[in-house]
Parts: sequence; C-alpha cells; structure tokens
Amino acid sequence: MPSLAAPLRVLVVDDSAKGREELTLLLEEGGRARVVARAQDGDEALKAVFEHAPDLVTMDLVMPRMDGFTFLRILMNRRPTPVLVVTAHATRETQWKALALGALDVVEKPSGTDPGTHRAFGDELRKRLERVRQLRVVGALERGRPPLPMEKRPEPTPAAPPGALRVVAIGASTGGPPALQQLIKALDPELGAAVVIVQHMPPRFTRTFAERLDRASALDVREAGDGDLLRPGLVLVCPGEASLELERDGDRLKVRVVAPSATDRYTPSIDRFFKSAAEVMGADLLALVLTGMGGDGGEGVRVVRAAGGATAAESHETAVIFGMPEEAIATGCIDNVVPLGRMGELISRFARRAPI
Repeated sequence: MPSLAAPLRVLVVDDSAKGREELTLLLEEGGRARVVARAQDGDEALKAVFEHAPDLVTMDLVMPRMDGFTFLRILMNRRPTPVLVVTAHATRETQWKALALGALDVVEKPSGTDPGTHRAFGDELRKRLERVRQLRVVGALERGRPPLPMEKRPEPTPAAPPGALRVVAIGASTGGPPALQQLIKALDPELGAAVVIVQHMPPRFTRTFAERLDRASALDVREAGDGDLLRPGLVLVCPGEASLELERDGDRLKVRVVAPSATDRYTPSIDRFFKSAAEVMGADLLALVLTGMGGDGGEGVRVVRAAGGATAAESHETAVIFGMPEEAIATGCIDNVVPLGRMGELISRFARRAPI
C-alpha cells in the first residue's frame, strides 16, 4: 500500500488518446497521483496491470476489443486492484453493474467545454484518490500466511431474557452487492433476528441497493434512517454518506445515523458499527465480515468477541476479494470461517440461539 506521502500509481484506460491525456493531467495535478501507464482497451489494460502493478485503475466502460465490464470480471479474479470508472456513457443500470463487479465508484465525464464543470470533474477525481489510500489489496502470497492463534473467549455473559432480540451485523466492501443479494435472499422469512448491513458504497447507491435487496427477499429491507427501531425480520442498510451506531432505548433497540468521524478509516465504517453494537448487545450479536478490499471490520471483531458476541468471516473459496475476511481472521477473533452459501444457515442458528 502506498504511504500517505507517496503519489498513487495510476493506470489510465480510455479508448480516446485525448481522453487519456486529459485524465493524466487532472490526476497528476497537485502531485497526489502519478500515471505509470495508459491503455486504450481492456486487453491492453490487463497486460499493464501485471507489468506495472498500479495502486488504482481509471477505466472507461465502452471500449473496443475488451469492454470495461469484462475487464472488471477478469481483474478482480486474477489481480484485485481498486478501479474507478470514468465514463461518459453511464446509465443508472451500467453504474450499478460496474459497482457489483467490484468498481469502487463511478465518475461521469463532463460534456461540453465549460471550465467550471471540468474543474468540478477534476475535484471529484482527486477526492476519490484519497479513498484509495485507505485500501490494502491482499496478494496471493499474503493470502497464504497463517492466522494468529485464536484468542481466548471471555467468560460467557448471563443469558438474555426469553424473547430478547438478537442482531446480525454484516460488513462488506468490494464484491459485496452480489454476495449480499445471495445471502439475504436465502434467509428465512421468519428470521427471529434483525440484520444491519454496512456496505462500502457511494451514497447515491445505498437506497437503490436496499430496494434491490427488498425485491429479492422475503424480509423487509430498507435504507436505515436515524432512530429506526430494530425488530425480527428487518434488514437495514447503512446510508453511504454516513455511519451507523446502535443504542438501547428502554427495552427497544434503535440505530443512529451519524456523521463520519476523524477516527473512521472508511465511510460507512464497519468497525464503528461493530463496536457500537457490541457494547449494546454483548452475546446477542453476530458480526460477519464478507468480501472486500482493505481491513475494515478487523478492529470491530476484536470488540465483538471481547463482549461475548459471535464472529464469522467469509472463506477464501467464495470471497471475491479476501482482504477484509483475511484481516479479520488474522486478529484471532473469528469463530467461524465459512463459504457464502453456508452463511444463511449460520445466521438462522444464531437467531434460534442454537450453537454455531
């Protein structure tokens, strides 16, 4: 991972020579990035990724020979690298498809020649660079390192009163949208627990994401609002521009939508919700870490386990990007490492207070 002081090494992919030149100038302004290679299509881009190992790829979607979607599928399978889609041809559906395939975000190219619009476009690009600095891409060699020994579980907390609500907290990043669609669709419609999802996603997409999950599931899924009460069978998705915290209000549980903190490594912050929920729920919390780049959730699972909660991480065999699960496993605070297809069973057993 590049240091905070070092410029990000960027591969620019665009079928237009003029577009590649303009992006290079915008990205390198201020010294935050250095373009190490340029490519005109996905085929050239794949070769450049393996040759130059960039920290970030900026990519158009409509290109000859190999388009951006095919490039994303191959890249995330063979050499996971942060990708920022920069395109003039982005519909809502194509933007969503790019995010589902692993893109970090989508920035639309400006039309026309208005200087103010182009300045705003450059500002948006440079804002996205800061997010990439927080990511840690796990390579094949790192994936093979052994985890730390399992930390000793604390003394069990007293049993919760009969009928007390249990909470399942799920954190995901790159590759998370399709994984969560599969997982939430598989859950029992009579699930006796509430579910809270923290998915790294641009703010304008989380409401749409919640609506998609709701249509695909028998559960009630929606974007979280400040003060929403948790109940069995409810699934809340954290808004993209904020983070969530959990608090107890008498015998009720509710979420708070809070502004990003200077201590949050990511927004939304998986760690922040895991820690908050652990303080409130103790043994009635299950924290799951799914696919994603970076290490969000690793600090949170330590707190969950120290409070007596249960933890699980998605296994290497199904995680699109094993970075976040691997970081969580390396803490020694993960009770179960399971493939995505078995997560639903794990959640159901937890909700029924059966051993997991």
